[in-house]
Amino acid sequence: MTDRPPLPEALDPIIHVAARLRIVAALAVLPEGDEIAFPKLQKLLEVTSGNLATHLRKLEDAAYIRVTKTIQGRTPVTWIRLTDEGRTAFRGYKRALRALLEPSLPSE
Repeated sequence: MTDRPPLPEALDPIIHVAARLRIVAALAVLPEGDEIAFPKLQKLLEVTSGNLATHLRKLEDAAYIRVTKTIQGRTPVTWIRLTDEGRTAFRGYKRALRALLEPSLPSE
């Protein structure tokens, strides 16, 4: 019988979807508490507004992001930021991914 390394923690299914992973990764580089406007995030990720809105809703439902709608002048602006829960989930996701990609070698 061989000793096997422990299984890595599960990859978060909310973050694991490619588009949502890109969103969370983009938001994670912002300083804590900073936010980005919807059009700027859309341009950065090169996605359609509908696709971005759909994935933002999933992340918002999981409390990983906070979406704030404001009015600047007469123009509505949507701001997005990563929550503390989102930062924690992303750290866990990265940890699980590293464990999956770089498993410990069993000692002989």
